[in-house]
Amino acid sequence: MRLLRPMAALVWKDLLLELRSRDIVVSALVFGFLVVVVFNFALKVSPERVSELAPGILWVAFAFAGTLAMSRAFVREREQGGMEGLLLAPVSRDAIFLGKVLVSFLFMLVIEAALLPVFAVLLNFTSFTLTLAGAILLATLGFATVGTLFSAIAVQTRSREVMLPVLFFPVILPVLIGAVEVSGAAVGSGPQTGVVTRWLPLMAVFDAVFLVICPWIFSIIVEE
Repeated sequence: MRLLRPMAALVWKDLLLELRSRDIVVSALVFGFLVVVVFNFALKVSPERVSELAPGILWVAFAFAGTLAMSRAFVREREQGGMEGLLLAPVSRDAIFLGKVLVSFLFMLVIEAALLPVFAVLLNFTSFTLTLAGAILLATLGFATVGTLFSAIAVQTRSREVMLPVLFFPVILPVLIGAVEVSGAAVGSGPQTGVVTRWLPLMAVFDAVFLVICPWIFSIIVEE
């Protein structure tokens, strides 16, 4: 309960601020929508090529929109002095970090749920399966965990909008590749035997490892 109560309070605070301002979800949604539209026309997606191109387009849109959302994870606290208040509060650093991870995870799920219908309409894509849903959940959790850590690092620099993707994408690349591979197998654009059983456990192990490592690194970063 010592961990859950501060997490719940932090999540509730960020959700209320987002409901009032709507600057994170709306901007990320618009950006993701533009990515899907641009790729749709640039690659000239035909019905015969949908199953081949759809996984890549889908995860490029999710990755870019998620990065835009996560870049704002600690901006309010940094600009308004809230970070100092959080660090002075008698709560665990793990609770602060995991609360931010949960907020980023929820924001990304909202963005992805809103983009999927647009994606389906523009690309005439309807092959949504439980395997694809599992890949989305695991990849989103990995994105939120690693992205929150690097957001805390990047927010302390002047060029945080540039530093976050530079630091973030090389680390999250295995999850991104796994998500594309599993999505391709789920929609039938690649060999399904072995792909799902190989990549989904790898993504789950990645999430578990970074859920342990990232809170420890976060506690070191905020003390500096």
